[in-house]
Amino acid sequence: MKILAIGDIVGTRAIDHLQKTLWKKRDELKIDLVIANGENASDIHGISAAYAQALLDCGVDVITLGNHTWAKRDIGDFLDGNTDKIIRPSNFPGSCPGIGHLIVNVCGYSVLVMNAQGQAFMDTLDSPFDSVELILAREKGNYDLSILDFHAEATSEKYAMGRYFDGRIDIIFGTHTHVPTADMQIFSGGTAYVTDLGMTGPTNGILGTDTNAVLRKMHDHMPSRFFPADGEIQAQAVIFELDGTKPVSVKRITF
Repeated sequence: MKILAIGDIVGTRAIDHLQKTLWKKRDELKIDLVIANGENASDIHGISAAYAQALLDCGVDVITLGNHTWAKRDIGDFLDGNTDKIIRPSNFPGSCPGIGHLIVNVCGYSVLVMNAQGQAFMDTLDSPFDSVELILAREKGNYDLSILDFHAEATSEKYAMGRYFDGRIDIIFGTHTHVPTADMQIFSGGTAYVTDLGMTGPTNGILGTDTNAVLRKMHDHMPSRFFPADGEIQAQAVIFELDGTKPVSVKRITF
């Protein structure tokens, strides 16, 4: 089995890029499941229902989200109506629309996909460790393979999550920072891990955002409207290959 995890999608041009390339890449690499973080798809902040559907149409099987989940008003109904295709961080309050995990069938295996958000330098939410523990306990016996998108700012918190669940979650990858890390590995307990997938968006900017807009904010501390940068679009992703349900390799790709 091969699973492709795609880094944070930044802006509508990134969606256009995936529409042109993703199905071809799936066929070329024989990918069985595609997971993508879509929380920045609507030109940096949030994802609309229409753009979420566009991602699903272009070859994404499961969309995960993060701290910008609620930036577009119509996403709540989409989350509630598509619980088999899109999830938001599980440690948001239970009163929020949507769910924080789902189970999909891939190559005859039941695959549990989870989403959680970090606490360091981010909005205060329930413990991501506890929320993931609750999911694992609730779904015990219902899945063959488990995957976690941990949407967090601090690399130390992401690494801690990986170590804490080593041997209990099969694949853990981080999102949010838009910077790909070079620490692809399989921990001693068998968990395949990478701290951050990177992003899918324009390379001529700062984390996918227009350079001048970011510099104006940082230099002058004046309000500045952020919008996607110009230039080439690149998808940054990681392929997790498994023998049955056992991770055997973790490789980074760009396309």
